[in-house]
Amino acid sequence: MRITFVHPAGFNFVPGQPDFSVLANRMPPIGILSLAAWLDKHGHTTFVHDCLGPYAPPTIEENAEIILATDPEMVGFSTTTSGFMDAVDMAQYIKRQRPDIKILFGNVHVSSIGAPLLEHFPEIDYLCIGEGEGALLDYANGVPVAQISNLVYRDGDKVVSNPRRSRILNLDELPFPAYEKLEGFPEAYHLPLFSYVQKHGATMITSRGCPYTCSFCDRTVFERLYKVNSAQYIYDHMKHLRDRFGVYHINFYDDLFTAQKKRVFDLCELLIKNPLGMQFNCAIRTGHTSDEMLQKLKQAGALMVSMGIESADPAMMERHKAGVTLEAVKKTVEQIHAAGLRAKGLFIFGMPGETPETVKVTSDFILSLDLDEMNMTKFSPLYGAPIWDECVSGEEGDFIEDWRLMNCLNFVFLPKGFKSREEMDALYNWHILRFYNSKRYHRRFAKRLWQHRWSLWHLVKHLPRVIQANRYFQSNQQELEAIRQNFPKHPRQPVNLVPLLGEELYADKVSTVKVILPGNRARVG
Repeated sequence: MRITFVHPAGFNFVPGQPDFSVLANRMPPIGILSLAAWLDKHGHTTFVHDCLGPYAPPTIEENAEIILATDPEMVGFSTTTSGFMDAVDMAQYIKRQRPDIKILFGNVHVSSIGAPLLEHFPEIDYLCIGEGEGALLDYANGVPVAQISNLVYRDGDKVVSNPRRSRILNLDELPFPAYEKLEGFPEAYHLPLFSYVQKHGATMITSRGCPYTCSFCDRTVFERLYKVNSAQYIYDHMKHLRDRFGVYHINFYDDLFTAQKKRVFDLCELLIKNPLGMQFNCAIRTGHTSDEMLQKLKQAGALMVSMGIESADPAMMERHKAGVTLEAVKKTVEQIHAAGLRAKGLFIFGMPGETPETVKVTSDFILSLDLDEMNMTKFSPLYGAPIWDECVSGEEGDFIEDWRLMNCLNFVFLPKGFKSREEMDALYNWHILRFYNSKRYHRRFAKRLWQHRWSLWHLVKHLPRVIQANRYFQSNQQELEAIRQNFPKHPRQPVNLVPLLGEELYADKVSTVKVILPGNRARVG
């Protein structure tokens, strides 16, 4: 069977305006590259089109024509919330040109809502809930749709949700992602600027799921089961990227790379015993990382480790990030620096309970930590997260459910502690400038400037676009803010859908508001 996988672009700054985000970071769509490799392994023919890729055209129609040129029997769209309506528009165009092509949607937005989506979008033939390997291989092999677990489809006027299939237990059975199908890889794909010192860079995901339950995290794809690749598989994967593509830095984008400590030590031993000459960044858990582990990571080639901290207000931490304390955060940063590693803090601005005071507390704490890097995300509620019901209830704030804006770059949720989204943006910008203009950060950055020559070269190479982006955002602040606030929803986007989730995912909502399960089931909470 011929299947083309598509990564829709969505919106990365302000809808309808130039997207400069790829100047700073362009990541390969690992999920569809993995699915393509899996189906290739089993004798099928696959193509990959990245609408955020270096050579992708800007319009829906142009991208759809590229997809059609691959002559697919099925097109599979990997859809986040912000990219979903782009995918719908492309699917509609494809169906008009070739009604015989089957359209399948998968990934987090689909998994978090499920069957209700087919009631609103007739151009979609199938939804794939959760992991895609088994369902897609069954379909490509001609298994009747009624027998394919993880598949949602139409049977006449009815929408049928097949049962969830058992998770893949041995991730080492999966082939390496088909990076070779990505036009411009690795040269035209790059990691976040100043986060690496060796080129070229690539991303890897070596686990599925997370053993923790944070209020803001959507867990509907992998649910609660946490599975990992072995240390040997990771080592071989890194070597493959180095030998075939000239990659010398890896960003591990696992939710929590160090959750299974034994495999971390095993991988470090492999990299120390047989060095690949590669460096990497990964995520750790605050308070659950030893001096020995950090030292091993450093010996093995780690450059920077990141920690999800989210907030420095104790009440906010207890509400959204249970099990993490300010004392543990401070100690972990000290441990990281003592091991010779860089420390990056990850924070979220704007969750329920946030106020100007909690943000200022967090900002003060961030500056006190002496972090090497910091990322503060604008909170976007996600359908599959435990906190979703609390956000849409209206009790904790005002929520604009515009899927295209739900990309963690816009304040779609206004906590009741703030007067306006303009106030939130002003405070957000104040903190960002405060951190990056601090003397500590400037001194550290200046010392490492030569290490980051590849990032500097990237900026020089794209200097006209960098200047254009700077002028654009400096001179159009009021206009851009007006566009954000008044941008009309996609005319076909529904709101207030009732997700059809598994029972165990509803259990994760116990910490938030009470919800009613579909089908007149009992209340949870």
